[in-house]
Amino acid sequence: MNIARLFYLSLALCALAAGAGSVEVDGLWDFDQPAQSEARFQAAFDEAKDGVSRSEILTQLARAQGLQGRFAEGNRTLDLLQDKLTDLPPIISLRYTLERGRLLNAAGEPKKAQRWFRSAYLLAQKHNEDFYAVDAMHMLALTEQGQLAVEWNEKAIRLAETSTQTRAGDWKGSLYNNMGWTYYDQGDYRKSLDYLRRALAWQEARSKSGKQLLTARWAVGKLMRLTGEPGPGLLLQLQVEKAQRERLEPDGAVYEEIAEDLVELGRRDDARQYFAYAYRLLSQDPVLVKTERPRLERLLSLSK
Repeated sequence: MNIARLFYLSLALCALAAGAGSVEVDGLWDFDQPAQSEARFQAAFDEAKDGVSRSEILTQLARAQGLQGRFAEGNRTLDLLQDKLTDLPPIISLRYTLERGRLLNAAGEPKKAQRWFRSAYLLAQKHNEDFYAVDAMHMLALTEQGQLAVEWNEKAIRLAETSTQTRAGDWKGSLYNNMGWTYYDQGDYRKSLDYLRRALAWQEARSKSGKQLLTARWAVGKLMRLTGEPGPGLLLQLQVEKAQRERLEPDGAVYEEIAEDLVELGRRDDARQYFAYAYRLLSQDPVLVKTERPRLERLLSLSK
């Protein structure tokens, strides 16, 4: 997966775990703060009395370590479970298998990760765990490209929309988002906008504010510009920017989109300051500095 797609999907992926596994374990997650989450998992592990709870906590401790780039450490944490899985409930094997795959994928080995995600999918089917079946399929979609990514996304959406297990439906917003960016990667902006609007509607039905909702609005605004509607797209981006200022959470990608809309509308002089805002914020991201230097150089040049 390219860095741009990782950037677009990062927030959606951070929002996925609510409702998975035990409420107590997953309630410890803050995907925006993996280090803090790790500390909470470690404390919970130290306090847990039974082996099943401790084992489930270890799967999420490994995930928190992986989100911080400590892939070897995450795998060592999972190694603590490897010889015990046959004596533990299937849910532990499911979470273990998913986290092995996520660690590999995050470490840049998506093809190796696919074996784990396929195993998790089959295991989830065997034990009638629709939530985890969708999780595995959405990860397979993220590790594939082109039509295979679309097919895995479609299968995941069908299950999330039709499952009688309530938690499986919690995936729909993220799946619509993922499908939207899959079509974006393929250059099909009309289909991308359709799915991103579905993701936004899902978010709006569940929250009046919050980072996920603002990101969903930003995404729809971006695709409106790309499908020939820079005016409505600009209005949406300005709403997002205002809300982010009020939250003291400015986002360079939002300023970038405002600037692009203004250029499309023939307001190049007005766009310069927004390109400057975008460059100032995005150039502070070491990942973008390393992987998207042409993008940053363009922002800088257009700000002058």
